[in-house]
Amino acid sequence: MAVRVKVGPYYRFAALIIRPLLFAITKRDWRGFENVPKKGGVIVAVNHISHADPLVFAHYLFDNGRPGRFLAKSGLFSVPIVGRIIRGAGQIPVFRESDGAHAAYMAAVEAVKGGELLGVYPEATLTRDPHHWPMTGKTGVARIALETGAPVIPVAQWGAQEIIGTYAKRIKLFPRTLVHVHAGPALDLSPWLGKPINQQVLIEVTNFVMDAITSMLEEIRGEKAPAERFDLRKSDLPRTGNFKKKKR
Repeated sequence: MAVRVKVGPYYRFAALIIRPLLFAITKRDWRGFENVPKKGGVIVAVNHISHADPLVFAHYLFDNGRPGRFLAKSGLFSVPIVGRIIRGAGQIPVFRESDGAHAAYMAAVEAVKGGELLGVYPEATLTRDPHHWPMTGKTGVARIALETGAPVIPVAQWGAQEIIGTYAKRIKLFPRTLVHVHAGPALDLSPWLGKPINQQVLIEVTNFVMDAITSMLEEIRGEKAPAERFDLRKSDLPRTGNFKKKKR
């Protein structure tokens, strides 16, 4: 049964449209929401496998009573209608690979300190791993966590890539897709708390978060992830955008 939550009109409008669609095209394996604090600032870090998974993830949060704010790529805010809705719902634009990323960071910190749930994709883009395993994460989630002291909840999701493949345009509606969203216990970041926030600390915390997400995804999938995580910085693939497009 859905939990009644207090949200703004734009958030409620989006839920009114999207939830019935997701109920129609998905079967849901939702677990671990007892690990998400019922109130207070919290960071929820999740893997990114499909353009459909933000909707699946938001559905999981909304129906469990803690709708969140998300860091979303800035291009979405310029899409007609969609941009107005997500802006009205309080989502935070991220100007990737630019100086504007600092503004997103400050808005995220403010949201968490204000007692909100912040949804973060540490990979910052769809995974480039050919088998949809999590990539090496960026350090934004670590910065926000160490700045705010808020709990970090790792979440692994799987199945949304069957609804919309990586950078695909075709949407699979039927038969219904089983989507898994599992939340784990808050991560113990005490070894890093109180230390100077330098690059080494940020990398260590980021890897710790990604290790937790990957381990949970291994349980969902029933298989082991590659021993070495895909690192976008060591590849010749573009950091953002559709890496499957043929170069002209």
